[in-house]
Amino acid sequence: MTTLERNAGEETAGVGTHKVARTPLPKLQLGIIFLTQIAEPITATVIYPFVNQFVRETGITGGDETKIGYYAGLVESTFFFSEAATVFAWGWLSDQIGRKPVLILGPLGLSMAMLGFGLSKTFWPLVFFRAMQGCFNGNIGVSKSVVAEITDSTNIGDAYALVPMMWVSGATIGPMLGGVLSNPAARWTETFGKIPFFYQYPYFLPCAAASSLAFLSFIVSSIALKETLPSTSRKLGFKGAWGWLVNKALRIPVNSALDEDDMTAALLPNADSIHYGTTGMESAVPQVPAEATPLLSDLFTPDYITTVLNYGLFNFFDMAISALIPLVYSTPIGYGGLGMDPFRIGVLMGTFGMVNGLLSAFATGPAIRRFGPTKVFQNAILLLFVSVGAFPIANMLARQAGGIDARVSCVILTQFIIQTIAVSPCYASMGVLVVQVCPNKLLLGSANGGAQMVGSASRALAPFIASSLFAVSIQRNWAGGYAVFYLFLPFW
Repeated sequence: MTTLERNAGEETAGVGTHKVARTPLPKLQLGIIFLTQIAEPITATVIYPFVNQFVRETGITGGDETKIGYYAGLVESTFFFSEAATVFAWGWLSDQIGRKPVLILGPLGLSMAMLGFGLSKTFWPLVFFRAMQGCFNGNIGVSKSVVAEITDSTNIGDAYALVPMMWVSGATIGPMLGGVLSNPAARWTETFGKIPFFYQYPYFLPCAAASSLAFLSFIVSSIALKETLPSTSRKLGFKGAWGWLVNKALRIPVNSALDEDDMTAALLPNADSIHYGTTGMESAVPQVPAEATPLLSDLFTPDYITTVLNYGLFNFFDMAISALIPLVYSTPIGYGGLGMDPFRIGVLMGTFGMVNGLLSAFATGPAIRRFGPTKVFQNAILLLFVSVGAFPIANMLARQAGGIDARVSCVILTQFIIQTIAVSPCYASMGVLVVQVCPNKLLLGSANGGAQMVGSASRALAPFIASSLFAVSIQRNWAGGYAVFYLFLPFW
């Protein structure tokens, strides 16, 4: 039995069999962290209902409908590619200077980048601002470290069950904003139709709305978020962070004993101890002297590598499905899609997103406590091949009916039910497993950053690969235009 499986079993036995009382969740600080986290999915998904039309209007395709998948996939993937390039650095930096100064920069940068995206008129500025969004969102792994640092084994499953709920909530708000607020001049002619600006920039309003929510999370976290990294682990205070970066760039020796401001006070009363209790009363993180500095290479144990690889593969296929849903739904039926408009796509994705969030909040935590994160992940991921198979079935039925009838609606409903049951438990389980296999709590930021880096890289590749395969399948009529789905099915 591997250490990974043993840890999962021990958690289940310790919590489920012996009925260990659960520690109450620190609701205020969790709420602030989740508000920061929600900026990622909102800014990531707000463009989905209109990105294909936005790409068409830039003229990059030259009017060739079959090229939409290539260019839309490039825009979508850029977000996660730039996130993957920066997420490990953000996690490592948070191990050096603390969690808060790293966390508060993300929402601020996201808000600015979203405004630039909405003001773009041609294709390549879309790519640039999408890359900026991913870069500033690279600190998402730091927030997961904070969640681990303020929980123990009796409540970490419940806390991490809420983490995917933030993605689901944001993925609900994002598409709804994108679908409802896009092209407001045409939709509300009596109000926005009288403002020429909204004819010139038809997709600025949803981007501005997403930007406002990100900026709100920046304001709240700047004021109310507390530091969780122990002062014994921080090499610099917040005031010294910028000086440290400048000195590093100029190669000037820096004194690590710089003054710290009030944000360096640890959140937990016992946070200066050698463990946070991330795996419960008996921490699975090796107890080492506080002054010992672990090597980064110590992180790469077999269990950690296996967990991160599984996390990356799951992220790839989940993001592939997420990118295919709006693309397939918006593509004309004759080209392998369902011919829906952005408004219907946004409302549909948003509605099921809310259901997904509620299920994650109330069912995932108890499932992880009872069965352990490993079993929850293994069983949930088996269901997802049904979601892939729903795409060609829905199009075949739509071709027969000449549109979306009751049979097509049932297939769509089944697809979203499977997504609801399986996706959130997979993310929550992976979050718990990364904490469990982290060999040293002083490397927790780097551990979450490394996992997020692999996940983000997978998510960066997935939309482009999935969208491109969809376009190629249609162009060359591979397997009747359904080759992309048949290629994905065996990997589940």
